[in-house]
Amino acid sequence: MQKKIIYKSLAATVVAATFTACSLPGVVQRAENKNTPAQYAAGAVTDTTSTAATKWKEYFADANLQELINTALTNNQELNITLQEIEVAKSEIRARKGEYLPFVSLGASADVTKASRNTTQGTLEHNLEIVPGKENPEPLPNYMAGLRANWEIDVWKKLRNAKKSAVNRYLASVEGKNFMVTNLVAEIANSYYELLALDNQLELVNQNIQIQTNALEIVKVQKEAARVTELAVKRFQAQVLNTQSLQYEIKQKIVETENRINFLVGRFPQTVKRSSGTFASLNPNMVKSGIPSQLLANRPDIKQAEYELEAAKLDIKVAKARFYPQLGISAGLGYQAFNASYLVKPESLIYTLAGDLAAPLVNRNAIKAAYITANAKQVQAAYNYEQKILNAYIEVANQLSKISNLDNSYKLKSQEVDALTQSINISNDLFKSARADYMEVLMTQRDALESKFDLIETKMQQMNAMVNVYRALGGGWK
Repeated sequence: MQKKIIYKSLAATVVAATFTACSLPGVVQRAENKNTPAQYAAGAVTDTTSTAATKWKEYFADANLQELINTALTNNQELNITLQEIEVAKSEIRARKGEYLPFVSLGASADVTKASRNTTQGTLEHNLEIVPGKENPEPLPNYMAGLRANWEIDVWKKLRNAKKSAVNRYLASVEGKNFMVTNLVAEIANSYYELLALDNQLELVNQNIQIQTNALEIVKVQKEAARVTELAVKRFQAQVLNTQSLQYEIKQKIVETENRINFLVGRFPQTVKRSSGTFASLNPNMVKSGIPSQLLANRPDIKQAEYELEAAKLDIKVAKARFYPQLGISAGLGYQAFNASYLVKPESLIYTLAGDLAAPLVNRNAIKAAYITANAKQVQAAYNYEQKILNAYIEVANQLSKISNLDNSYKLKSQEVDALTQSINISNDLFKSARADYMEVLMTQRDALESKFDLIETKMQQMNAMVNVYRALGGGWK
């Protein structure tokens, strides 16, 4: 009779499981597209050598810049916060691994029970002598000590897939840290080159102040000789004052840029060591782009998105497994007695062993919602992965084009600066001989100053493009 009941229970469970498995919500998963173009530009040479493989200490030769990056990798607060997030993700793996191992606990308890004489239990306790010839203690104490164990048998790999998902999210967090390092290195390098450019602009302004002051003195002499009017003196004086005010604007930008670097390296404001005198002679590194498909391995943000996508796929399996029966085993082993001194006796030994099989049958809305959500997040993760690939490709293509165009622009601006520098001397000579008016001198000085500013700005953009293409290719985190 008892066997028939067991068989009927198992049959009912199997039927419920079959019904459950056959009635999963209909959802659509999405396979990610990893295809990339063969090259970054039409007609480009296909070469698998990539600058991304170069370590940042080799890519950035400036010792002062290297020192700043080294300090930032140790002290930057945001990076250290991310490192703690990695520890959190690592702990999640530990937690998920523990779920598919048996849970064993050691426990002890003591209680006192006074049963009513007008109940079956009370009557039995009153009439039954535990020790012959002695009246049972009332109230009756109960002492127990032993081990308890619970174990969910991972038949559908729900728990193991949850652990694998946690592992992928941990790996994603590591790649997230690598991507942060890449951006941190690039941001410090860009700020450093901006600081060098500002130093050179300040030096240029100081030189022009001297030139304009000398021109102002010449105009004053000519006014005394009645060759020019007071208007010319005032215009030259206004130009000197304008350039002097520009000097303080640049000084403020230098302070702000220094403090931006100080923030990135995790320290309070102080002077940033730098080699400003070498800025004009800096030449951007030669960049080898490799092929677009290498971005999938080199870019930490793409690898992070890939791990998150794999985790999302496993989450679907975990959510799907919740529809199936859950098999659990529980056991207990210990001692129980009404007297503490009897606990060590063999007669006080107790043990239990039980198994249970249960499947959700009615009101599965929460499980369905979790399953649909997991599928939606997988589709979302696939689109995110594709977006990262597309964004990386466009970033590299833009920076490669920028490097080429800036190189041509710098050559032309250098020629412009040479021409305008010569025109300053020419305009001054013509002005002294009364063959040019003072407005021509003023315009020539202003144009020359602007062209030199533009040349320094273009040089900074060249260095920034060198930094940004290195970041776009996936370099900087090694």
